[in-house]
Amino acid sequence: MQSSTPLTHPAHAVRWHAPVLVKASLVCHVGAVLAVVIESALWPWAVGLVVLDHLLLVLGVLSPRSSWMGPNVRRLPEAAVRRREVALTLDDGPDPEVTPAVLDLLDAHGARVTFFCIAEQAARHPALVREILARGHSVQNHTHRHSHTFSFNGPHSMADEVDRSQDALTQLTGQRPLYFRAPAGFRNMFLAPVLQARGLQLVSWTRRGFDTARRDPADVLKRLTRNLAAGDILLLHDRGSAIAATGRPVVLEVLPALLKRFDELSLKCVTLPQGMGAAA
Repeated sequence: MQSSTPLTHPAHAVRWHAPVLVKASLVCHVGAVLAVVIESALWPWAVGLVVLDHLLLVLGVLSPRSSWMGPNVRRLPEAAVRRREVALTLDDGPDPEVTPAVLDLLDAHGARVTFFCIAEQAARHPALVREILARGHSVQNHTHRHSHTFSFNGPHSMADEVDRSQDALTQLTGQRPLYFRAPAGFRNMFLAPVLQARGLQLVSWTRRGFDTARRDPADVLKRLTRNLAAGDILLLHDRGSAIAATGRPVVLEVLPALLKRFDELSLKCVTLPQGMGAAA
């Protein structure tokens, strides 16, 4: 295991460059103020412009797959596509009841996946986290508490949440997480510089099954496999998955058919570090 020294600012961290939407927002606010200073009668237009800008920012917050707020990995790179790789990600765990069953299903198909773990939950089940790693899977950062108000945080609170999770998972696994996923994928303009300063990449998905809300495994499977192709990043949950009519979590009903579909399409299920070509 690594020491308890916080590892929040790695040497390979790069300087943040604001995305176009953030730059445009700044220009909009400055321009609105200058317009009113120069000609007070323009205030209705200035207010309307600022309101429109804020609506665009909200749209960016509510669009988990967008890159409006900064870099966002939605698919594996071309090298992984050529290798016929896909990345299955499982969020919100680990869960002492569901995760072991998930691991057994993955083993049966030789699949390797990425678990975006909530650090508090991981700390409650350290042996299970070690088992995930022992079976060849990857553990990545899904915040410390998984607060549903995460996207409303300012830069300090957001950095604290990321750092606490990063340090806790590093201590539990002996491996520094390389990837981050926000709760429900929602984030604001403050997250990108926080992640870049820590050498973390934001990851969303190509498609998700909505297995926390939908109880029909066939519907979830259809959402995940429609136009399924090499390079896709898929999202399920090993904790919080809805309960199917069989009384079992939807994820356990969907996984066998999903993994079989990978085999039929000659797709290799790999971890994000493998697919992205990063050192685990």
